[in-house]
Amino acid sequence: MVVQNSADAGDMRAGVQLEPFLHQVGGHMSLMKYDEHTVCKPLISREQRFYESLPLAMKQFTPQYKGTITVHLWKDSTGHLSLVANPVKESQEPFKVSTESAAMAIWQTLQQTTSSSGSACALAQWPHAQLACSPKESPAKALLRSETHLNAPASSLAEDTNGNQVERKSFNPWGLHCHQAHLTRLCSEYPENKRHRFLLLENVVSQYTHPCVLDLKMGTRQHGDDASEEKKARHMRKCAQSTSACLGVRICGMQVYQTDTKYFLCKDKYYGRKLSVEGFRQALYQFLHNGSHLRRELLEPILQQLRALLSVIRSQSSYRFYSSSLLIIYDGQEPPERAPGSPHPQEVPQAAHGSSPGGLTKVDVRMIDFAHTTYKGSWNEHTTYDGPDPGYIFGLENLIRILQDIQEGE
Repeated sequence: MVVQNSADAGDMRAGVQLEPFLHQVGGHMSLMKYDEHTVCKPLISREQRFYESLPLAMKQFTPQYKGTITVHLWKDSTGHLSLVANPVKESQEPFKVSTESAAMAIWQTLQQTTSSSGSACALAQWPHAQLACSPKESPAKALLRSETHLNAPASSLAEDTNGNQVERKSFNPWGLHCHQAHLTRLCSEYPENKRHRFLLLENVVSQYTHPCVLDLKMGTRQHGDDASEEKKARHMRKCAQSTSACLGVRICGMQVYQTDTKYFLCKDKYYGRKLSVEGFRQALYQFLHNGSHLRRELLEPILQQLRALLSVIRSQSSYRFYSSSLLIIYDGQEPPERAPGSPHPQEVPQAAHGSSPGGLTKVDVRMIDFAHTTYKGSWNEHTTYDGPDPGYIFGLENLIRILQDIQEGE
């Protein structure tokens, strides 16, 4: 959405109003939608340097880096807060809420219900979130209760300003929680006219109709070299109490499109931390199950990409991907029925990322979140490592083994 920037008097530059990214399933940092093919996130220098010096072999397994933008807080006449990126092209269009923007419509509904009712259950009033919370429980706490498994509809009907019914896409409540927390932090810690730098990255789910996303925290260690003793102890405890220690991987969040209910089944990081090894295996099975059957045709393409990534990671000496995540993505919208005699989707070799000949078995495997990644030659690093990242390799090997077991029906 293009808006006129009124943050500074007399400043007539136009800006792009950033939208909460509705398919964020994990992490604590808010991910924002810049346009259909681009997302952005707060800039951390270490992560920016990683993208700018990315080894060629890793580029196919990471989002495309598109540069940086300047972002500021913007408040409209009704007091609604949003983030605006600028400068972009000149525009004299007045500020409007786009009825086509599901993210902004949902976000403004949240702010309206929060400000008008003052109720701690504002989030429970969202038409898209099937979520209940007690009167004494904050909406954020209700969203994050580990025993709450959220169901978000893939779409619903809403009325536009002309009274016409339009389809509104669904969301995973986790992304809105992160967005709310981020705005609260910016409001409390910085002056209103403060400019913030954001990274621009490829939106890796833009080509999917109903993106099913699994966010896996990789490795046996999650704290960076610069972590305080308190943070180090906290992260080590989380690893020891989860599958990170015994498998080198744990679930950080996921959403799975259910064809029988037309809803996304959503799980969060608190669910992932509680899983046993067997629970982790069952969660992977659930990620590949659409409510009516297991999407077996996805297993081989996913395994092919994971094996290719494993080969790349083994060749990256000195890299340590502490606290990074791995996304596995596929489309909940199944491809049309195969013509008689055509090869099974598993037998069709994968083409470029997220695509395959004839549009069959779209899958993606991408590494994200490099704020704590370290490698030889990275700026101001006091600790360097030899050889590839053993914890990440351990996690990938176990992930591949478990998916192979599922493939073989064990």
